[in-house]
Amino acid sequence: MSPIARLSLQMERVRELGALADVGEIARRYFAMNAFDGVLTIIGVLVGSFTAGITEPRIVLTTGFSTALAMGISGLWGAALTESAERKRSLRELEQATLCDLGDTRLARAGRVAVVIVTLADSLAPVLASAIVLLPFIFAPAIGAIRTSYFSAIGVGLATLFCLGVFLGRISRENLTISGLKTVSAGLISILVGLALNPSGG
Repeated sequence: MSPIARLSLQMERVRELGALADVGEIARRYFAMNAFDGVLTIIGVLVGSFTAGITEPRIVLTTGFSTALAMGISGLWGAALTESAERKRSLRELEQATLCDLGDTRLARAGRVAVVIVTLADSLAPVLASAIVLLPFIFAPAIGAIRTSYFSAIGVGLATLFCLGVFLGRISRENLTISGLKTVSAGLISILVGLALNPSGG
């Protein structure tokens, strides 16, 4: 069997186990929630840096990515421990109900796959979302004025929040525009609070 065929087979097995563990909805919820947290946190970092008068893109990027990585590591550990505990509890309850050892069954393997998928969704979401918001600072030399990078990054952050709101609106079958505006409003409030803490900054 070729390496590509072997990889395809493994991916199919993972999909089957994920479906058995009903992990799709959980992973989707974790990803959306932590991407939302990541964007709001980076918006807070940007507003704080702007009002503090930081004009070096490298400092903003270092602070932003350090914060994002800390969130990712927190999500990694938190999701791994929490989801693993929940899956083990459910498996033990099922074992007690059926009087069977289920440790080496497809259900147990599905639970382990679910832990990995949920953990990856939880940990990668804030990092990826933060990286999107920080893109204007990555290209700051081409953009020019540092204020433009700040305003562009804030704009990207609000646009990302709107997209997350639309995504959640599709899941809940709500009005997509209203759902998007709800998430954007959280970003706007974060900006206003940040500016209110240091109105003379920037």
